[in-house]
Order: sequence, then structure tokens, then C-alpha cells
Amino acid sequence: MELPGQDRSRDHLLVASVFLLVGMGLVALYSASYAFSQRRFENGLYLLKQQAQLGGVGIVLFFLASIVDLEILRKFTKPLVLLSMILCVLPFISVFAARQNVETNTARWIGIGAYTFQPSELVKLTIPLYLAHIFDKKKENINNLFRGVIPPTLICGVFFVLIILQNNFSTAVFLAFNTLFIFFLAGVKFRYFFSAFLLIIPTAALLILNREHRLMRILSWLMRILDSLLYHVGNEYQPQGAGYQVRASILAINSGGFWGKGIGQGTRKIISVPEIHSDFIFASYAEELGFLGVLLFCLLFGVFAVRGYHGSMRNENSFNRLLGCGLVTMIISQVLLNIAVVTGVLPVTGVPLPFFSHGGSSLVITLIMAGLVVNVSRFSKNSSSAREY
Repeated sequence: MELPGQDRSRDHLLVASVFLLVGMGLVALYSASYAFSQRRFENGLYLLKQQAQLGGVGIVLFFLASIVDLEILRKFTKPLVLLSMILCVLPFISVFAARQNVETNTARWIGIGAYTFQPSELVKLTIPLYLAHIFDKKKENINNLFRGVIPPTLICGVFFVLIILQNNFSTAVFLAFNTLFIFFLAGVKFRYFFSAFLLIIPTAALLILNREHRLMRILSWLMRILDSLLYHVGNEYQPQGAGYQVRASILAINSGGFWGKGIGQGTRKIISVPEIHSDFIFASYAEELGFLGVLLFCLLFGVFAVRGYHGSMRNENSFNRLLGCGLVTMIISQVLLNIAVVTGVLPVTGVPLPFFSHGGSSLVITLIMAGLVVNVSRFSKNSSSAREY
């Protein structure tokens, strides 16, 4: 039912930012992946075609998500939570596991014919939807430990454990902090956050020490920070190991200068930066489009964030407000984390860059999330700038 003072038209600035980011992402992927695709698949357009096909599916789902009745969507929250948990278990079962699991010594992907699906990407949508639903439903008991705090904590905890068992520590930590942010938006008291950090910090430290590659990434990052503070008088820790990828990425970004080398003209993407078509695609983008391209990148994501938060925060329905803010934060925090990693501000993680990194699971789920943000913005109270596109 439409409430007085609401505008059901879509925010065309928000929609335009999404489409421009998808277009820029495909162009960046074409340039970053061509040499790799030519070497591995003998077809320079292989990864681009794969991404474009799944991007088409994502666009259709984006439109559907932007018009679906959110109250009807809420009825599917519990089935979606159950489905997400089942999908997170399937990579451990050999008949469902994708070949990448063997190649990378992980359990992150499900094989679906010629394609693969990463269940942890679906969790990025499931958690905000579930938390918005449960906190709206229990808003009278939101600070009751046993009725308002523990139930959603246990459900989210199951997701974290499953993703950690997939050897995907960075995504688990990323989801944990986004979950805490939604708890904060919902109005959960600070004493519970203190307890959460007392649990999260030692657990994270134990998990880092338990895996050599995680420890090497942390040590490499610490040595790089120390090296910067001492004005480069020391040597990069493991320059051909854990620190090589970030070091090569920073050199690629710096080489872009103000104007950039031009689309397709970057050279460091050819062999210098491992996985440059995936988690490190921003390095290729910055090398070829320079400071001006990075400025445009920040502008578009800035428009998405401002319009997304504006439409969500001005929504009187607490479910819509929490859902919109949670989804915007999930996307924007992923962008910030990826850029921080690529530029050496944070240790290396396996978090992709939304709309840009190769990966159909990430692109499709991100487009669904963006569609839901557009949907929420349609119910923004007294939104005078949103119009039907």
C-alpha cells in the first residue's frame, strides 16, 4: 500500500550510476583480461564474453529487484537463508565442487555446467535481507539478549564458520564487520559490540596464525608500512612472495600519472600483476586512465553511495531503511576494501571490486543488490529528485 508523501518513481541518478559502472567495468575487464585470455584460452575475448553474458542476466535481475514488492520479498527470507547455507556446504561435496577448488586448495565454488557459482557472494545479499527482516520484526525486543541479539548472531555465525571452512577468511571478516554495522543501524546497544570484539579479535588472530599464507600477507604488509615510515631504507618483505603482487600493483597505478596511458595501452597488466583481471583490476584501470579515470570512478561510486543512503535513510519503513543501508554499505565497503588492498593500505585479501572484477557470481549478486537499493529509494519520503526512467 502506498503511503502519503511517498514517491514510487525510481531515482534515475542512482540507476545511471549503476549502468555506467557496469559499462566501465566491462571496458576495464576487456583491457585487463585480453592478454591473459589469449594465453590461457587462445581467445582474447573469452573472459569478457563470459562476463557480458552473466552481466546480461544480472541486468534482468536488477530490473526485477527494482520493482518487486518488498513485503512479498520478506516472505522468502527464511528460505533464502536456508538455501544460502545449503549452497555454502555444496563446495565441500566433490560431485558439486568446481575445478577451481582443487586448483586453489579451497572449497569456494560450485560447478554449474560450464559456469561456476560462489555461494559466499549470495551471502552478501542474504545477510542484509535477513537482518533487516529480523530486526524489524523484533524491534520491540532488539536489545533483549536472548530474543533480540542472540538469534541473528547465531544465524550469521553459521555463515561465518562455513565461509572460513571454505578457506575464505577475508570474506568472512568482511561480512562480520558489515553485520556489526547493520546491528549498529538497528539500534543494538554498544555493550554487545564490546563483547563481539572480545570474541572476534582473538578468533581472527588465531585463524591468521593457523595459516601460513595469511601470516605471510600480514607480515609483508607490516614490513611494507615500516619500510615506508623509514623512507625505504629497508627491503620489501618477500618481494617475490606475499608482497610482490601489491608492490607490482602500486607501480602500475603510479605509472598511470595524471592522464593515463590510454585504454588498452597499459603494459604492466601483461605479466607484472598477478590476477589483474580479478581482485587487482583497479591497478590496470588506474594505469590506463590515470588520475582523471580514478576521479570518475570515485564520482560514480560516490553518487551511488549518496543517492542510495539518501533514499534509504528517508524511508519510514524500518525494514526498507535497514535493507537499503545494509546493501549500500555492503557494496561500498567492498569497493573501499579492494582499493585499500590494491594500494597497499591493507593486507592482501580476496575481495573483488564490484562491477569491475571478473566473476559472474559477484556481478550478478551486486546487480541484484543494486536493484533492491533502487527499489528502496522508490519509497523515500518526499523524494523530489527521483523520477521514472
